Amino acid sequence: MSVQTLRNVRVWDLPTRLFHWLLAAAVIGSVVTAKIGGNAAVWHFRLGYLVFTLLAFRVLWGLFGGRWSRFANFIYTPSTLLRYVRGQVRSDEHLDVGHSPLGAGSVFALLAMLAAQVGSGLFADDEIANAGPMVKFVSSATSSALTNWHKNFGQWIIIALVVLHVGAILFYRFKRGRDLVGPMLSGDKMLGADVPASADRLSNRAIALVLVALCGAAVGWLVSLGG
Repeated sequence: MSVQTLRNVRVWDLPTRLFHWLLAAAVIGSVVTAKIGGNAAVWHFRLGYLVFTLLAFRVLWGLFGGRWSRFANFIYTPSTLLRYVRGQVRSDEHLDVGHSPLGAGSVFALLAMLAAQVGSGLFADDEIANAGPMVKFVSSATSSALTNWHKNFGQWIIIALVVLHVGAILFYRFKRGRDLVGPMLSGDKMLGADVPASADRLSNRAIALVLVALCGAAVGWLVSLGG
């Protein structure tokens, strides 16, 4: 690909970028407030509900979002992953435009673990002053098991995945010369003229806003069931 063929291509639409940075802030805030404890527990719950809302939105946006944010464009077969690792990528595949096969695995693992952490938190009970809103719907044994997961295994697995994610960003930046942070801020990458762009019009952003509102309302309703 010659330099003359490169142009700015919108890869990450605005809703995807906002999701990314809000989720990062919410996860960090959740970990910090969990460590502080005490009165900070109120914010731990609020941030957990925010993470829940964001995850629900991302599932929907994986179906309706911009081209490179859709799951269909970064769910790869094992054979594609193997070819990518071996450096046998075809030029027409565009595997490094959005989430690469390795990056996609990291994204799905992190989203799945965050969902498990949020889910367990809804039923967790520290038997002191804080309990998830759905505790009354499960047995004390189930709540105890989920609390143990939430406070120990789940928390540390997520921290490990976040560290791995940051490490991968640094590796690509300093070893491969690829900036992954800049495009998640601006939304654009310098790519070939044959690379299709993600839709990022006002109408798409309006749809995202409606989806976020619906997800927030659904999370609020679910939490309210606990009384």
